[in-house]
Amino acid sequence: MKGSRAQKKWMRQALRSAYEGIRKLEGGPFGAVIVHGGKAIAVSHNRVLKKKDATCHAEINAIRDASRKLKSFDLSGCVIYATNEPCPMCFSAIHWARISRVVYGTAIADVRRRGFNELSIPSRQMKKAGQSPVLITADFLKKECLELLVAWDKQENKKVY
Repeated sequence: MKGSRAQKKWMRQALRSAYEGIRKLEGGPFGAVIVHGGKAIAVSHNRVLKKKDATCHAEINAIRDASRKLKSFDLSGCVIYATNEPCPMCFSAIHWARISRVVYGTAIADVRRRGFNELSIPSRQMKKAGQSPVLITADFLKKECLELLVAWDKQENKKVY
């Protein structure tokens, strides 16, 4: 999928964060970046294993960081770049935080095939059922995001949850 140089930069930053999380064995192959006013205000990866907390997904961590930086739960005007399609918990948090757009690479089905305990409810279905205004851009830099999952597949000592 085409995208601007800036959009590619943000997704690649999310990818770098995800690779860092894999290398440190902090969680699964997931990274996220929140952009506001043309600047990355939060960059995070999954820390479920490190924190021993099932809610420490990359998107949730990034939302928490962005909210602290902006001193508000309202992240209107922000865009979140995620290496994988947000799960229902993360999509709900994105909606509640009023993030304007989510841009993601791989799909929920891609990580389910790897054994992750994902609910198979796509973001577009969540958007429609909940009448969410969040704009969705799927399959962004999908090839690079799939390469992240392949790197995860090769990772020794990984833990699927």
